[in-house]
Amino acid sequence: MTKARLLRLSVVLVSIFMILLIIVYWDNVGTAHFYLHTSFSRPHSPGGIPGIAAGEDWEALPDVDEFLAKLLSSSLKQNSSIPRKTEQLLVQGSIKPVVSNLEENVRGYDWSTHNDRNSLDQEKLQIERQRTLREFCANSSFTFPTKERSFDDIPNYELNHLIVDDRHGVIYCYVPKVACTNWKRVMIVLSESLLDQGVPYRNPLDIPREHVHNTSTHLTFNKFWRRYGKFSRHLMKIKLKKYTKFLFVRDPFVRLISAFRSKFELENEEFYRRFAIPMLKLYSNHTNLPTSVSEAFGAGLKVSFSDFIQYLLDPRTEKMVPFNEHWRQIYRLCHPCQIDYDFIGKLETLDEDAAYLLQLLKVDRLLRFPPSYRNRTASSWEDNWFAKIPLAWRQQLYKLYEADFVLFGYPKPENLLKD
Repeated sequence: MTKARLLRLSVVLVSIFMILLIIVYWDNVGTAHFYLHTSFSRPHSPGGIPGIAAGEDWEALPDVDEFLAKLLSSSLKQNSSIPRKTEQLLVQGSIKPVVSNLEENVRGYDWSTHNDRNSLDQEKLQIERQRTLREFCANSSFTFPTKERSFDDIPNYELNHLIVDDRHGVIYCYVPKVACTNWKRVMIVLSESLLDQGVPYRNPLDIPREHVHNTSTHLTFNKFWRRYGKFSRHLMKIKLKKYTKFLFVRDPFVRLISAFRSKFELENEEFYRRFAIPMLKLYSNHTNLPTSVSEAFGAGLKVSFSDFIQYLLDPRTEKMVPFNEHWRQIYRLCHPCQIDYDFIGKLETLDEDAAYLLQLLKVDRLLRFPPSYRNRTASSWEDNWFAKIPLAWRQQLYKLYEADFVLFGYPKPENLLKD
């Protein structure tokens, strides 16, 4: 009887070992090479972990996380050894790419290298930013929604902003209106998740915007469940522990102004239908609005900044649907009190932070971060934009975004919050 049990146990352990090997191999090797056979990256076929019968108890497995961590570490070492010739090609290809997109031509990219700018002590800056974040996350007197929950409590759909690059061991949480288009481009180049005529992109700015923001282009945490089933959280935690995690943030009020300018001052059909029409009806008393944004703009029907602020403060707004990602709070997108970020960049110091981060990731020889554009929404515009917003609204708005101000070290805008 004892021999039979030992035999069954041996079979189970061997099976589990093989399954884990398959998972890690496919996750690291498969994602790196699967794209060689496709012209456009797509997620792997949905489904749970192959070979695991329903009802098997993974919790009974001893040291599963430790075992997976060792396998993942060894796979990362293999992936990080990029052939020398490939590296040289990437360096050659990353010299001042041609900007072909009309929107980016209009924006006017600044190609200067900024070498003569005052250099920041980046290491000390990162220590200070991380210290501020950790202190307020640990401060029980500073509260905001979702602060106290654990990583396991975060719903899967709220992990859709965490982009994973298994080739270099990098996780990036993207925040809309904080240079996320170009950071997504960088992640595409690093992960080789998108091909141009059978060859991975080498220059970030060569990647068309419509591909950059296509969700199928990126491997994100919310896709893990379809690939690994109930084992997905184990893999997420291991990657969060082993990989370099970064995000870029921005002054919350300036980010709101930027979102408003981008989505409501320019003709945007999707945002007009989903957001502008309800705002114009609710806060400007318009009826019988045009069905297309071009007709509305032609008739002078545009959402005002005041309409937008009322929409954000209206308690009915999120009862119908969560905030759109372009104005959703950063702490809700990236979960900084549940995820221990290794690098916190800021749009206000984008050039210096980006250069330093690429050095830390040891990919600065592979590519350059695309240059910033000159007409970026400036913090000095805040007074003008909020001049016609009632004081009570400004104070309510600050409370709504207070966690982002505090966690990421942005000063309280006292000039906007007092008469």
